[in-house]
Amino acid sequence: MPLQVRDYSWQQTKTAVFISVPLRGVCIREADVFCTENYLKVNFAPFLFEVFLYAPIDDENSKAKIGNDTIVFTLHKKEAVMWETLSVSGVDKEMMQKIREKSVLQAQEKAKEAIEAKAATRREDQKYALNVMMKIEEEERKKIECMKENERIKATKELEAWKTCQRKAEEQKRIQRKEKLHQQERPIEEEKKKLKHKSLTGNSTSRNIATKGRNSENIFSEKLKEDSIPAPRSVGSIKINFTPRAFPTALRESQVAEEEEWLHKQAEARRAMNTDIPELRDLKEEEKNPEWLKDKGNKLFATENYLAAINAYNLAIRLNNKIPLLYLNRAACHLKLKNLHKAIEDSSKAYRIMKLHLRLIHPTKLYKMMLRRFGI
Repeated sequence: MPLQVRDYSWQQTKTAVFISVPLRGVCIREADVFCTENYLKVNFAPFLFEVFLYAPIDDENSKAKIGNDTIVFTLHKKEAVMWETLSVSGVDKEMMQKIREKSVLQAQEKAKEAIEAKAATRREDQKYALNVMMKIEEEERKKIECMKENERIKATKELEAWKTCQRKAEEQKRIQRKEKLHQQERPIEEEKKKLKHKSLTGNSTSRNIATKGRNSENIFSEKLKEDSIPAPRSVGSIKINFTPRAFPTALRESQVAEEEEWLHKQAEARRAMNTDIPELRDLKEEEKNPEWLKDKGNKLFATENYLAAINAYNLAIRLNNKIPLLYLNRAACHLKLKNLHKAIEDSSKAYRIMKLHLRLIHPTKLYKMMLRRFGI
């Protein structure tokens, strides 16, 4: 059974009520304070203090201070009037119970409204944060798109400028060729005019001098033919360099027939290039050679630029997919980049191509040949 606290004191002004409730040993952790606009209760075992207020108060702005075995309440009135008493007089038990229940319901509704308001505030904050993030992302996306567009415009301008320079260079070369041809044709035209003039002069002379007859005319025509014959070509010499043997091994260790067949098949494979690739239109003639691309990929591999080396090997394979060394070099690049699956795939392709080319050679001899060929 709780002990009702009755030795409290209170004071008031027109706007506030001050209540001092002495509770021995009271602390913030164990005191249960419940306050609504018409009801005030403090439960601190074994003490109980409750008041059914004379007029409604502003429970949201009211305060309670706990300390020194006392609880001091500062209750703000809703109406600025002086109260006759602190609690309502003539309240029976049934009325007290109704006031308690009503106060509990009011407190629950306020708590529910506070929770809903807090949730709504949280949702608004989340919505605001989401909108801010979306705006930031949209600005970043627009910035990136603008950078891409600027780079595209810049690249397009550079390409157009390059094409213009190429056209001007081609036009200049065409004009130079025309001028050169015109200069070469000018002496020929002059020579033709001279010959024509000589022939006309000879004909008139043959008409005037009839005593020399037909023989003189034949002699003159033969002289004209001798004058029109060009001088013989000058003597020169042509130096021929033979390609060194690709398998510099002793005759007792090499298989000449198989090696020659290997070289023949490699030469046929290099000649069977794909020339309908769009990337080859802007390349020079030597850049369309798989061997040149292979050497370029090897140089890039030596400088540890593995991605560029892979691009060079890719284009070389598109030109000629029957050279196993291209697959082996590309597998080495993938191995450096830790692309193990691609390295295994390229190695398998190279093995299948070499197996098709050298199916008649003994595996041990084939292994030695490949070691010497690729410098391993």
